[in-house]
Amino acid sequence: MATALAPQSSVRQLEHAPHAVRLAHVSKSFPGQGAERHQVLDDISLNVEHGEFICLLGASGCGKSTLLNLIAGLDRPTSGAVQLEAGGRRPTLMFQEHALFPWLTAGRNVELALKMRGVPRSERRSEAQRLLELVRLGGSYGKRPHELSGGMRQRVAMARALAQDSRVLLMDEPFAALDAITRDVLHEVLADVWERQKLSVLFVTHNVREAVRLGQRVVLLSSRPGRIAREWDVRVPHPHRIEDAAVAELALEITGHLREEIRRHARH
Repeated sequence: MATALAPQSSVRQLEHAPHAVRLAHVSKSFPGQGAERHQVLDDISLNVEHGEFICLLGASGCGKSTLLNLIAGLDRPTSGAVQLEAGGRRPTLMFQEHALFPWLTAGRNVELALKMRGVPRSERRSEAQRLLELVRLGGSYGKRPHELSGGMRQRVAMARALAQDSRVLLMDEPFAALDAITRDVLHEVLADVWERQKLSVLFVTHNVREAVRLGQRVVLLSSRPGRIAREWDVRVPHPHRIEDAAVAELALEITGHLREEIRRHARH
């Protein structure tokens, strides 16, 4: 469901922001032993354009999830600024776990998000049905989570995220626990939703082919602390699939750089 901005959040909203999200020299550290600080992110500057789909890659512990939390307003950067367009709803954060309420039907889970947004009761059911149809679950309104497959539960979670009506969707490895075939179906659903809803998406993944399959841009973070090591524009014509030769070729190039980042970290 939508994340709430922390009261002391340093997320700023700009009246005429040219970007959906702007990260300006963002760094984040956490307390260590004694006076030491554990540096997680260092000097991250990144613009997410309106309607852009960016995938974040990097080794475990490089700060990808921390970066999403900063954008969502769940935490504050140690230095730098996170800027969002004023007037829009705060970013919605979708996790790997679907976190559906098991005692509610799929439709009611989506309606709860609509209720929190302030949608009138008389409109919630029809809007929940529309969102479930958008993620190709039109016949699942009355089913409870235990009656749905893992992929279907994630699609309900996606519909619930869309119910927040944000123009920025943050996704933290939402398909990591799914099998390859189910994940491929979810790729198609997400790509369709992104294009129809004209969303700005920042998608964290460890799967290089998934990043190339979905993203218009792939951003590789270095390891500990996380810095932007390299970016790639994905120039593979849409629509494309994860097994396409052009996807595989670019994924192979990116994998080489990712492995080098992992080796570099291991040497220190």
